[in-house]
Amino acid sequence: MSDSPENDGLNLQEQDMSVDQAGAGEDGTPSPKNAADLEAVFDVPVRVSAVLGRAQMPVNELLNLDVGNVLELDRKVGEAVDIYVNARLVARGEVVLVEDKLGVTMTEIIKADK
Repeated sequence: MSDSPENDGLNLQEQDMSVDQAGAGEDGTPSPKNAADLEAVFDVPVRVSAVLGRAQMPVNELLNLDVGNVLELDRKVGEAVDIYVNARLVARGEVVLVEDKLGVTMTEIIKADK
């Protein structure tokens, strides 16, 4: 193998093609995915957020908030909370109490539209 730019481009194209065909069956249809296919990203950190609700207010009202004030949110009691992963809505769930901490049980998975 030489160090010429033409060969590097050819190798890159061959690698891209093999990536595109990875996971395809003999007839070209995609094969089923499993957890082992994601092993390379298992240690990638993500930010998970559970949003109870939202509120809008002017800055002067925000600065006047104190301990014990109630902040009214745009959701009703018992309504599902939104679960975001890296700012993308992925599920909805219910708030639960686990020992002395709050948690969220997922009740609905949001499928991404392609």
